[in-house]
Amino acid sequence: MLHLNSSRSISNPSDPDAQLTANNGEYLVNISLGTPPFPIVAIADTGSDIIWTQCKPCTDCYKQDAPLFDPKSSSSYRTVSCSSNACNSLQSEGSSCSSDGSVCEYQVSYGDQSHTQGDVAAETLTLESKTGNPVALPKTVIGCGHDNAGTFSPKGSGIVGLGGGPASLVSQLGSSIGGKFSYCMVPYAAAKPTSTMNFGTNAVVSGNGVLSTPLISDPSQPTFYFLQLEAVSVGSKKIAFQGSSIGGSGNIIIDSGTTLTLVPTDFFSQLSDAVETQVTGGTKTSDPEGFFSLCYVPDSSLKLPPVTAHFKGADVVLTSDNIFIQVNDKVVCLAFYANDQLSIYGNVAQQNFLIGYDLPKQTLSFKPTDCTNT
Repeated sequence: MLHLNSSRSISNPSDPDAQLTANNGEYLVNISLGTPPFPIVAIADTGSDIIWTQCKPCTDCYKQDAPLFDPKSSSSYRTVSCSSNACNSLQSEGSSCSSDGSVCEYQVSYGDQSHTQGDVAAETLTLESKTGNPVALPKTVIGCGHDNAGTFSPKGSGIVGLGGGPASLVSQLGSSIGGKFSYCMVPYAAAKPTSTMNFGTNAVVSGNGVLSTPLISDPSQPTFYFLQLEAVSVGSKKIAFQGSSIGGSGNIIIDSGTTLTLVPTDFFSQLSDAVETQVTGGTKTSDPEGFFSLCYVPDSSLKLPPVTAHFKGADVVLTSDNIFIQVNDKVVCLAFYANDQLSIYGNVAQQNFLIGYDLPKQTLSFKPTDCTNT
């Protein structure tokens, strides 16, 4: 691990960073695993913890475009024992022992019913930096997935968990990044689909236009970053938000790994009605897949009402790219969806904002930004 002085407030070109790429509803982050470093492209997910990639031998894996990671080709790869701290850190990820009791194994299922299972290992993970010199993080706990399936894109080979639990990349980086990371998500259709995820002092969000809201933790769900969303305004209509209830005041999680913003059914109905009432021009249409309920033909006459997400202490003004998602060349649909389980602020709503997490200060910052320039 790195041991940098977390009290620094000036930018540091040697702090780690990583390229982030928009990919059809998700964002892929570039890392490397092993010795020599083997490039991995995986989903950047603030809603989960474990870092995992598909590994040889793959008994049941989804199709991926890039070559599979081969642990036998890495001199630094080590499986971990069932009694190790690394195995214990993954208890919430369903860690268990192999049939012969020699290797710690994991099994994780996600909200969309995708899953991964395999061996828990200690491996060198490498990130980039602005100096051009790689930042190597030896003995990072990862999952080497041998049975993986679900909605995964062939362009990615796993997930980089960025949540608040002990197994996430953020937690394993520890004091070296001072509990700070940031990202800026470009719109899916941007001509330049890439931006940069920063860790450490380079992740501090500052300057004009910054809005900050409390990050709220729930000890029973340490993975999730909860926020307090008080209301959403559509034009002059302000709709109070209740959302998920936890022990504290948080009622919605912010999640880079979920595409849409998920809200309770009653709130969704009010929001959808308010948007439909205040849209002018355009032609209402239906979603050809039958998934979305409010869709329009995106012609020049379509005018959308202003929409503001009122977080505690932060009134975040959303753009049309945050409110509607393009499902094909001829249809855009409201990028919110009714869900009475967990409320989630998804990645469409986060596009073109520089979003900074400061875990020691327990704050999350939004700064409107053209993410193609980051």
